[in-house]
Amino acid sequence: MARKQLWMVIAALIMVNCLTVAFFLSKASKASGTMSNEEAVATVGKKAISRQDWLNELESRYGKDILKEMIDQMVVEEIAAKYHIKISDQEVDREFRMLQATSNSFSPKNHKNEKQWKEQIRKSLLLEELLTRDVVVSSKELKSYYDKNKTLFDVPAAYHLSHIIVKTKGEAEKASKELVNGSSFAALAMERSIEEFSANEGGDIGYISEEDERYPEQYIETAKKLKTGAYSKPFKVEQGYALLKLEAKTSGEKYSYDDVKEQIRRQIALEQIKTPVTASTFWDEAKVDWFYDSNKKAN
Repeated sequence: MARKQLWMVIAALIMVNCLTVAFFLSKASKASGTMSNEEAVATVGKKAISRQDWLNELESRYGKDILKEMIDQMVVEEIAAKYHIKISDQEVDREFRMLQATSNSFSPKNHKNEKQWKEQIRKSLLLEELLTRDVVVSSKELKSYYDKNKTLFDVPAAYHLSHIIVKTKGEAEKASKELVNGSSFAALAMERSIEEFSANEGGDIGYISEEDERYPEQYIETAKKLKTGAYSKPFKVEQGYALLKLEAKTSGEKYSYDDVKEQIRRQIALEQIKTPVTASTFWDEAKVDWFYDSNKKAN
């Protein structure tokens, strides 16, 4: 699996897991503190939906996937401990920065959950290390891969931006004046921006870098001149006029061969083995027994 593909998978897993688990657990836990299983969580006319019916539906839709994810995490931790395998904070930080700078899947909502992202990255790297621990890759092959793919290990500077898009120059200048007078950028974006996807997020478009083709080059050029927390003057874009706010930025970095040789070893080894990149490979070794297997046996 190519490195960028892995970052996309990690990003997708985190977003799906965060949204699903948050919905399934937080909603259910709030209800559990105040209701019995037979109390209604909703009514439609004279018909009621009980808490138990609701929980049954949630379990039916999401329960198996959430339980499997929880098992996978425990399996990776236990088997890694068994073989004394650890991933350094430096490796996790490097992967996080690469993900942050290069992945279009880095959601505006999820950039605040850095700890969750890093924990998922750590577990993904632990799994890679477990799967490839017996694969031998020569130093010559490692160095050759690095020399041929140096750009993969150059992390570009990334800018966390919010924007407001309006149709006319007059609207843009009016919004700019309101910002000078203390109006909230996020509030104006939600109220005025014609770019609906980001408007719902207060104009937040997440991190972008020079490699990002979703936005005009002028976004990066403008962002480079801004201080964190500052916003730009209006400028022309395809949809009309834009104003940018720089929420945060990360500097670029070029990683040396010594920095990434373990990462390269895992990458080459994963391409050599036929084992799927999944924690279920170790379920038998970890002696996993779960509810859904028990149900199959009972039936």
